[in-house]
Amino acid sequence: MDWKNQTILITGGTGSFGKKFTKIALEEKQPKKIIIFSRDELKQHEMKMHGYDHPSMRYFIGDVRDRERLLRAMHGVDIVVHAAALKQVPATEFTPTEAIATNIDGTQNIVEAAIDCGLERAILVSSDKAVEPINLYGPIKSRIFHLGFLSLA
Repeated sequence: MDWKNQTILITGGTGSFGKKFTKIALEEKQPKKIIIFSRDELKQHEMKMHGYDHPSMRYFIGDVRDRERLLRAMHGVDIVVHAAALKQVPATEFTPTEAIATNIDGTQNIVEAAIDCGLERAILVSSDKAVEPINLYGPIKSRIFHLGFLSLA
């Protein structure tokens, strides 16, 4: 796939996966634009100060829980890479409703916004923690993976 004319939106773009994906994409694929979507302006600032300030990059404040904001962020996007999630097992166990709102409802928002915006490609990132789950994080990440592929198929 030629990424040179593609605009990519990365949810959770300031996390470890988002930064590594961005670095590889900029070095090897040279997409037209990369949009880093996250709810933490400090992490966006730090990311920019640590060298992620390429002319093709844009930073977009938003939360995957906010479907309207996702629709705005996805305008003109070709590919969405969804990596946003609450990932710390103790936090998801202590605040299960927050984990469900972000990891399940947020992913459903991604899927619906991608469909509404006519995106042809959505990549949903999961984790090895979703395999044979023994805590809340595993089932909600398994559910995310299932929702995404059923809804976009």
